[in-house]
Amino acid sequence: MLKKNLTTAILLLLSFFLFAQDKKDTTIKVDNNYITLSEIVVNNKLDIASFIERVKTDTTFYKAFRNLHIIGYTSLNDIRMLDKREKIQASLTSKTKQIRENNCRKMEVLNQVTTGDMYDRKGNFNYYTAQMYAGLFFTKDSVCGEDNIVKGREFSTQGLSGIEKHKEQLKMLFFNPGKKIKGLPFISDKTEIFNESMADKYDMNIDYRKYNNEDCYVFSVKVKDDKKSDVVIDEMTTWFNEKTFEIVARNYSISYDAGVYDFNVNMEVQMTKVGDLLVPSVLRYNGNWKVIFKKREHGIFTATLFDFIR
Repeated sequence: MLKKNLTTAILLLLSFFLFAQDKKDTTIKVDNNYITLSEIVVNNKLDIASFIERVKTDTTFYKAFRNLHIIGYTSLNDIRMLDKREKIQASLTSKTKQIRENNCRKMEVLNQVTTGDMYDRKGNFNYYTAQMYAGLFFTKDSVCGEDNIVKGREFSTQGLSGIEKHKEQLKMLFFNPGKKIKGLPFISDKTEIFNESMADKYDMNIDYRKYNNEDCYVFSVKVKDDKKSDVVIDEMTTWFNEKTFEIVARNYSISYDAGVYDFNVNMEVQMTKVGDLLVPSVLRYNGNWKVIFKKREHGIFTATLFDFIR
C-alpha cells in the first residue's frame, strides 16, 4: 500500500511539473512596446491593441475621485509625518463625514487628534503631504455646483507658481501616471511609459487574476534594472474589471532625483462601486519629497472611505 501511494504521489508531482512546463507565455509587439501575455489572456483572445489603448486613455481612475464630489461618505483619516530617523514628528487621525445636500457638500469632523506641528499658527497644514490629502478628502466650507465630469477637464500649471504649482504637478503624477507631465523640470518626458523613447526601458505584462472576487485583466509595467535612472515610474500594476474595464485597483511606485528636487513615492488605491459610480475606498501613500527651498518631507497616510450615500 505504501509503495502504491508513493508511486501515485510521484506521478501526480510529475504531471503537475509537465503541466507547468507546458504553460507558455506569449510576447507580442504593440506599437513600440513588447508585451508579455499570460496563457489565459491568450486563450481569452483579448484584443491587446484595443486594451493598451484603453490603458493609455483611461479616465475611470480620475473620475472615481471626481465622484467623491457628488456623494456623501464617512472617512477614517491617518496622516503621519516622519523625521530623519523615521520617527513621527507630526500626526493627524480623524473621522470625518461628508454631507451632500442641495448640490453642495460640506464636511463634519466627528473626532480628531493631532500631534506635533501638523498645523501652523494660522491653522493651515505645515506639510505638502497633508495639503495634498486635504485637497482630496477635506473641505473647510460648503462647496457648491460641482460635477463629476472629466471629459475636457485637464490639469494645468498655467498661471500657477510656488506651492500651488507643485500641488498641481503632484495631481498630474497621481491621476495620470504614465502620461507626460508638462512644466515639471528635467522629467516631463520621463513619465511617458508608452513613448517610443521609453520602449526599451520597461517590461510589460498582461495577466488575468481575481481581485476582491472580481475577474480582472492585470496590466503591469516594471522598469528594467539597468534603466532606473532613466524613468520616473518604477513600477505600476493596474487591475481592470474584465467586463467594464473600469479600474478596480492600482499600485505604483515613482521616484527620481533631479538634484534641485527628488522624490520616492509608493501608492495603493482600491476602488468600490456605489450604485453605478466607481469610487475609491482605500488609499495608501508613502512618500519622501524634497523640493528646493523647502524641508524634506516623509509622509505616510491612509484614507479609508465607507458608508457612501448617493
